[in-house]
Amino acid sequence: MSLTPADPAARIDPTFTALPFRRMAEAALNRARDFGVAHADFRFERVRYQDFSVRDGVLEGAEDSQDLGFAVRVLHEGAWGFASGVVLSRDSAITVAEQAVRVAQVAARMTRIPIELAPEPVYSEAAWCSAYDVNPLEVPLAEKVDAFRHWTSRLVAAPEVSHASGFLQQVQENKFYADLTGTTTTQQRVRLQPGLEVHGTDAASGTFDSMASIAPPAGRGWEYVAGPDAWDFDDEVKRLPGLLAEKLAAPSVEPGTWDLVVDPSNLWLTIHESIGHATELDRALGYEANYAGTSFATLDRLGTLQYGSPVMHVTGDRTTEHGLATIGYDDEGVATQAWDIVRDGVLVGYQLDRPMAANYGAELNGGRSNGCAYADSPGHIPIQRMANVSLQPDPDGPSTDGLIADVERGIYVVGDRSWSIDMQRYNFQFTGQRFYRIENGRLAGQLRDVAYQATTTDFWGSMEAVGGPQTYVLGGAFNCGKAQPGQVAAVSHGCPSALFRGVRILNTAEEGTA
Repeated sequence: MSLTPADPAARIDPTFTALPFRRMAEAALNRARDFGVAHADFRFERVRYQDFSVRDGVLEGAEDSQDLGFAVRVLHEGAWGFASGVVLSRDSAITVAEQAVRVAQVAARMTRIPIELAPEPVYSEAAWCSAYDVNPLEVPLAEKVDAFRHWTSRLVAAPEVSHASGFLQQVQENKFYADLTGTTTTQQRVRLQPGLEVHGTDAASGTFDSMASIAPPAGRGWEYVAGPDAWDFDDEVKRLPGLLAEKLAAPSVEPGTWDLVVDPSNLWLTIHESIGHATELDRALGYEANYAGTSFATLDRLGTLQYGSPVMHVTGDRTTEHGLATIGYDDEGVATQAWDIVRDGVLVGYQLDRPMAANYGAELNGGRSNGCAYADSPGHIPIQRMANVSLQPDPDGPSTDGLIADVERGIYVVGDRSWSIDMQRYNFQFTGQRFYRIENGRLAGQLRDVAYQATTTDFWGSMEAVGGPQTYVLGGAFNCGKAQPGQVAAVSHGCPSALFRGVRILNTAEEGTA
């Protein structure tokens, strides 16, 4: 069959496919087989990064970097062994495979419960490439910088703005995976995170504040920044100075109980912290207890925990188009999937990898991993990482204006900012970029110093309505941290606008001086 531009294999960077990973994989896996291992996999990665920032129309700095190497992981005598290297040769691959086996032999003496892997079909010569039009790393740096220089020059020229900053982070991630069963996958994904922010001071009060773009990061290419379907940065450039001025002059919020309409640009982060992390099975089992804690949503509560109101439907999905956690096959050779995590407000699923699926997956995913293993570099072992965890809209739901119209006294929350949540993902508070008072179903100007506080189940239990598909936005972050040594992953969270009743509101200025 001839390759076409639509073929994933045809889209994968030829400078990556020219690297010697196939013969290295063959050497490493054959050497691991010599020791009688139960499982062995070989992972070869090249991750390219380009970042730059501008301030007031001037380039502050730009950086290009690359992470290139390979890893061998074995399951031997019931224990994991792992080693990695950067010398791209057959001899180095064999040496690293031997090191991985020795690590497993040592670890086996300390492993009380032997590790098993859930079964997975074999995928031979599979290829996958993410959905994008223009690889941002192939666009001249000067062209990209000029766009952000132009926007920040326009912003800082506004009388309301003291300074304006912008940045663009770009990643091209290539991976080759092979294991002893015969699975081989070659993949490429591209993602970027653009940002604009203005800073200013109210002369009368001396108050300093900022206002940022609500453009989410995306698994897309340069067309997301400049193209017919791009995020409307020109509109944000026009609006940000006025939004900042209004925020600086806004009255401070009265603490108490308010109804909330939360925009997707804010709600994605609440989903990430209170649902995404809480339903990672390693946290729920207590394995991930050192870095950012465990979870209140323990496995014994599966099927009974009332996570939220009956309108709450949350899915895990590693196949979402343009999702930051979207991939064809995970780092254990598992084809990625979508599944329910919360249905009708009840906890019904978790995110898991192959070892967890072998022990706990029968009632979760038919005994199969749902494709949530990931390592952020060739030097790190794969761990269970977050899927694109998303709150689903009501197919017949209202617009954001329709949700606001149903509120007599409330606050409309837009944009993410700071957050705080406890180690079990239960008690939290979140702020935002801007807050609008709602009076009798209409917006009545901005408020300042707002944070909403709740427990996870109280907050999601207070969700009375979710917006329709027209309100749905895929938000997310580049910098989700987990594990020791620490790993960083990008993840998306889609959601509609949503209406919450009777949420506790704090005045952050008063709390800061209390």
